[in-house]
Amino acid sequence: MALRRDGVLYLMAVLPVAFLLVFRYAPMLGNVIAFRRFRPGGSMFGEYWVGLRYVKLFINDPSFWHVFSNTAILGGLTLLFTFPLPIVLALMLNEVRVRKFKKVVQSITYLPHFLSVVIVAGILMQLLSLQGTVNQIIEALGGDPISFLARAEWFRTIYVGSEVWQTVGWGTILYLAALTTVDSSLYEAARIDGAGLWRQTWHVTLPGIRPTMITLLILNIGTFLNVGFEKVLLLYTPLTYATGDVISTYLYRVGLLSNNLSYAAAIGLFQACIGLVMVLSANFISRRVVGASLW
Repeated sequence: MALRRDGVLYLMAVLPVAFLLVFRYAPMLGNVIAFRRFRPGGSMFGEYWVGLRYVKLFINDPSFWHVFSNTAILGGLTLLFTFPLPIVLALMLNEVRVRKFKKVVQSITYLPHFLSVVIVAGILMQLLSLQGTVNQIIEALGGDPISFLARAEWFRTIYVGSEVWQTVGWGTILYLAALTTVDSSLYEAARIDGAGLWRQTWHVTLPGIRPTMITLLILNIGTFLNVGFEKVLLLYTPLTYATGDVISTYLYRVGLLSNNLSYAAAIGLFQACIGLVMVLSANFISRRVVGASLW
């Protein structure tokens, strides 16, 4: 009966479900090569069983732990800045009463989200090159030009700054939508009790959007180690490997360039397991501490 009544809705869900099955779940079968010897041209599920050989290899590989620490630092810095800043911007825009100004600010802040990673990388290269705009300003102020993209100590700042520029405005849209669901009578009651703007924000606004905040935080924690492969690959050079080389780029070099796909699969599976544990842990802690969670 439900199938007949909602048949159109079920039909609309066919393609998304098929996409998930073909491109998300079916490739999981390939993880078996993390425990089997894979040779190009042979069986797609590996030639023979090797057990935990590749797991032991990357655990004892200093290069892997170096890129793992780089990934954790970049992921932590990205989460530290890109999670709270959309909330702050949304709260500020929520207090703006000039509708036209609010729309202009929103448009300016979320448009970078629609730029491709290649374009963003190109902009950064132009701005930060030795003859770029930033160095021209430095020279005009009497300083010496800095080779930003060739110095390892600048890579994290450049990456995190570009992530903030690209994602803050888009995240603000979600929080502005959540703010519309907060009951206005709560603000009136808070004002009657003598609460100022800051106390209204702390006791009414933030609790009102807490479910959205928790959901996005858990999702961000789940992608903690999935630092943007494309942007890092476009921006880093051998000179910045010390701080810029992350797990995804390491997998690219080991798996595709060196054809060691079984070793790369073992590292990728390890990374995915860590992400799963972090999501489950964050969800459990959130449910126990604040009473809100994904499930």
